[in-house]
Amino acid sequence: MAQIKSDVNKQAIEKISKLIKDNKIEIVDLKFNDLPGLWQHFSLPISEISDIEDISKSIWSEGIGFDGSSIRGFQKIHESDMLLVPDPATAILDPACEISTLSIICDIYDPITKLPYTRDPRFIARKAENFLVSSGIADTSYWGPEMEFFIFNDIRFDQTENSGYYYIDSFEGEWNSGRDEKPNLGYKPRYKEGYFPVPPHDSLQDLRSKIILTMIKSGIQIEVHHHEVATAGQCEIDMRYGDLVKMADSCLLYKYIVKNIAKKNNMVATFMPKPLFGDNGSGMHTHQSLWKNGKNIFFDAKGYGLISQTAKYYIGGLLKHADALMAFCAPTTNSYKRLVPGYEAPVNLTYSQRNRSAAVRIPVYTDNPKSKRIEFRPPDNSSNPYLAFAAMLMAGLDGIENKIDPGEPLDKNTYELTESEIKKIPTVPGSLEKSLNALEKDHDFLLKDKVFTDDLIETWLEYKREREIDQINIRPHPYEFYLYFDI
Repeated sequence: MAQIKSDVNKQAIEKISKLIKDNKIEIVDLKFNDLPGLWQHFSLPISEISDIEDISKSIWSEGIGFDGSSIRGFQKIHESDMLLVPDPATAILDPACEISTLSIICDIYDPITKLPYTRDPRFIARKAENFLVSSGIADTSYWGPEMEFFIFNDIRFDQTENSGYYYIDSFEGEWNSGRDEKPNLGYKPRYKEGYFPVPPHDSLQDLRSKIILTMIKSGIQIEVHHHEVATAGQCEIDMRYGDLVKMADSCLLYKYIVKNIAKKNNMVATFMPKPLFGDNGSGMHTHQSLWKNGKNIFFDAKGYGLISQTAKYYIGGLLKHADALMAFCAPTTNSYKRLVPGYEAPVNLTYSQRNRSAAVRIPVYTDNPKSKRIEFRPPDNSSNPYLAFAAMLMAGLDGIENKIDPGEPLDKNTYELTESEIKKIPTVPGSLEKSLNALEKDHDFLLKDKVFTDDLIETWLEYKREREIDQINIRPHPYEFYLYFDI
């Protein structure tokens, strides 16, 4: 029988032992993510974690069982038993719990074969990193997602046989400029004018500061935080770039911290791509670069936007496979409420330096070789970061391996082009259904070295079609009553 392979090292175990002693840990919380991308967990009293410093006899090598049939996108009822194996390198003091709790991210294994579970998103991300190394193209990929979100003061929604609605409210909402608030002080960011105002218009300054300080204590490196374009509490907090698996881990921890600190302050955070009609949605513009032997191979001092030919081929891969990528990078029906022209949405499948209306932007803030990267702008935070990052990497590598030319850059404002010029520019799919259809036809680039598997892709397609698209399609939409009730 195969044995569970663990990356446990003595230094990580010593760190955990110190965390337990210094913080008088009482609970150990084991976290993992389901296929769509939400963290799941269960907790054990510290007394149940025996031999924590013995790598060969503890949970590090034996794992802990759980019911995989109850997790979205995982096992059927007749094959439900699964194993969680904690990754000690991820251990932190849980930032949301009042009881002193040790939080550890886990990998998922099959209890019979003792092999990694093929639908574990974290395992897929690991395989993508390993494929990069084996390709010989580079040995490291760096990722820097810009995660946007809203913080509201109230949210209500429901869907029943005879009703369907949502209601959002925010003290910052421009729609409340005339509300009798006894007193209404008037500081409401206007629609599409929420970018960079100082307090009191930016009423969430201190809350975001609390959030980033908690993130820093939890090991996430933060570069900046600010109010975003939309009214009603749209925010952005940017993390320092990191390698693929670690950055995906940080994305889930980031969401966990944002949601819990908002709740503790009697507010609610959402990473839904398009919660508001008529204003900007929330994206996850994803900066990425490849490095080899400590050198950024995306940099060329003589290249367009200071990028190398390798980077151009990488862009070519992203643009060629963009339709299929959207099935993982913009994987909800709501994603396509954001990906429409007119709201700074990067729907045009072209590339450019500086131009934010292009799907691929080349930032030119600095000529420092270490800072050169490309930014893929269509993704949003409804994605599972392990799957989205892995898919983007595989598409980019396919572009490099096959020398896919992305064509000429587009440095014009795409919103000012003539109709004939616009027709020549391909765009991202207009719906989740079209993205899933594209993935079904174009996924061989993901299957290389079994990074993604046919089983994973088939499960993803089935889950998204049956549990999301079909369920949306059979329910009346409130706006349909406005259009059709008096027919």
